[in-house]
Amino acid sequence: MSSEKILRLGVIGLGAMGSEMLDVAARHPEFDVVMAADPSAPALDRARAAHPAVTYVAEPERLLDDEGLDAVYIASPPATHAAFAVRAMKTGKAVFAEKPLAIDLAEGEEMVAVAAETGAVNALNFVLSDRSAALAVARAVRNGGAGTVLGVEMRFGFPEWPRSFQRDAHWVAGRAQGGFLREVASHYLFLTDRLLGALSPVHTRVAYGPAGEDTATGLFLAGDVPVRLSGQVAAGPETYEWTLYGSDRSYRITDWAELWVGESSGWTCVEPDGPRGSEETRLSEFARAVRGAEHTLADFAAGLRVQRIVEHFHSAPHAPLA
Repeated sequence: MSSEKILRLGVIGLGAMGSEMLDVAARHPEFDVVMAADPSAPALDRARAAHPAVTYVAEPERLLDDEGLDAVYIASPPATHAAFAVRAMKTGKAVFAEKPLAIDLAEGEEMVAVAAETGAVNALNFVLSDRSAALAVARAVRNGGAGTVLGVEMRFGFPEWPRSFQRDAHWVAGRAQGGFLREVASHYLFLTDRLLGALSPVHTRVAYGPAGEDTATGLFLAGDVPVRLSGQVAAGPETYEWTLYGSDRSYRITDWAELWVGESSGWTCVEPDGPRGSEETRLSEFARAVRGAEHTLADFAAGLRVQRIVEHFHSAPHAPLA
């Protein structure tokens, strides 16, 4: 594809993430948002008021079959990802999808297989793929700044689930498609997979409440490096913490973007180099991918590795609720 061509984009799903990406893409110099689809009339009306030049349809299939589109961004509920992505790739479109890849492993495997068969550009919107704090840790691991990697630990805490900005997306609260493992932990599992390689489950345990997981704990191995995860919906502050322990230095990412370096004197907050990373920068990375340039985004194959780990929790014996 010509590096000069403006990419004609379709957006499927106009909830919180789809609406945000539509706003970003509408002002992005490399994209022309041509069409958006959502079965909700109020969602279409809200988007139309903000971006009247876009064509709006209730049926995603109309968008997927439009021959004038170069690429599709998918922000619909996870159970729809596979069907939409497969149809898009088979009609010659590049696909940028929200995580999780899918909620059914066979569908995730089909997405990866169709991407390979068609050669379609495919990517998932993992926040930590271009977050400056994550890139700084990657450089430290690659350049030996951490020394020997001894372990990774991630901790999550939520006073309520779903979080306030997701309450209108009813699927986020449900066990079938939602929960904090798919919505939050997947980003950090992706980062761990990217830095250390594929994870093998040793033990997972999850307890469910009315809003998906109440608690989840897991132990994995990346090669011989132990990786631990714990999360809960409980009283206390909202917590996002990922720590890589090294023999020379340790690195911690909190609240998605704050970088801390640990040495014998304690933890020091440092400012990582480069832009923070955002929907805009990841959309730029997607444009690079479509043009055949090097990029930082995860592909569907990486998303499938993460999906296998997340779904291992859901397939494991469940702890009884109190």
